[in-house]
Amino acid sequence: MIEKVLIANRGEIALRVIRACREMGIQSVAVHSTADADAMHVRMADESVCIGPPPGTESYLSIPAIIAACEILLPPAKSQARKRFILAMAFCLKTPISCKSSKITT
Repeated sequence: MIEKVLIANRGEIALRVIRACREMGIQSVAVHSTADADAMHVRMADESVCIGPPPGTESYLSIPAIIAACEILLPPAKSQARKRFILAMAFCLKTPISCKSSKITT
């Protein structure tokens, strides 16, 4: 079962995902830029992670920043899960990344 969802979006879409997670008993994690630290989606989520400065290209659209947020949220004891998640995310985003480049140990 899904325990936690990271929401790499803001605004109304993020709020809808957070509400759905709450109804399903799933923890929600909002990512945000420094400018959005007090935004509604950050306040409503169970957890939040700052992923960079205000320009979208340096925060919400930065794949390395999103992956770093995921690494923060997955405990070291779940390194295999972290490895699979990052590889799956890289595949979905068609981003050239490997576990070696993201400093993940198994």
